[in-house]
Amino acid sequence: MQEKMGKYWLMIATLGLVWGGTFPLIKLTLEGITPFWLAAGRIGFAAALLCAVWAWRGFQLFRAERSWPALLIIGLFSTALPFMLINWGQQHVSAGFTGLSMAAIPLIVLPLAHLFIPGEQMVLRRLFGFVVGFVGVALLIGSKAFASSNAELELFGRIACVSAAGCYAISSILTRRLPPVDPVGLAAILLVIGTVVILPVAWTVEGPPVMPEGRILGLIALLGLIPTAAANLLRVIVVREAGPTFMTLTNYQVPVWAVVLGALFLGESLPPSMLLSMILILSGLCISQWGALTRLFASGKKQY
Repeated sequence: MQEKMGKYWLMIATLGLVWGGTFPLIKLTLEGITPFWLAAGRIGFAAALLCAVWAWRGFQLFRAERSWPALLIIGLFSTALPFMLINWGQQHVSAGFTGLSMAAIPLIVLPLAHLFIPGEQMVLRRLFGFVVGFVGVALLIGSKAFASSNAELELFGRIACVSAAGCYAISSILTRRLPPVDPVGLAAILLVIGTVVILPVAWTVEGPPVMPEGRILGLIALLGLIPTAAANLLRVIVVREAGPTFMTLTNYQVPVWAVVLGALFLGESLPPSMLLSMILILSGLCISQWGALTRLFASGKKQY
């Protein structure tokens, strides 16, 4: 069990890094494509990649009991709906507000997991850890998260971003409650469902797709390959095996990586509160997952 926990910690660290670099890529990609067609292209490309792997594995999915209605709901809430909400919302709000919205996912998951997932009770230590981490995220993003973008539809953009966080929280709970499934098949079928949902919506709302330039196509392929196909598979594994509450630890890392990567590759300045924010975020992670950390380090000591 201890060795598995080490694997899950590595997975959420990877997801935090990957998703932290996603929002700047979305901003760049939206310069050459409309929001819903960006979501459709990203999800569709990722679905094709994972379906190829799924076919190679013999199209395995349910191992015993089947739950197709739940799959349809998870596919909607984990890909199509939040992708559309984020892409549309980012046109009208600051990137900081989007990042803070995603950091709210743990606070939404916590009461849901307490009610619907055995073993995910909302103990005081876990709640305190999440609050400390959330304060660190809010401090990191600072007033930029709440500064007005002066967009006419800013209020609706903010509602869209928060709603996307709620979608991710609900899909995590439902994913955990599924009967035994193959993780590759599950990740692939969720993306297929998302593609089927989003294509007619994009066509209806934004009209027929216009072929973007090569640079934009490359960005769409990158978004589909890494933060969608690969990251969605990791997300399914972590939620299914380590639980939705553990998975939410990724969301505290995303704003940190977004700030660091922005400074390294885009020349953005690091906020003075960066160090304090990171201390609060890491402290929140340690407090909320203290039991897992102690087991992990105890296991490491026994190996020497």
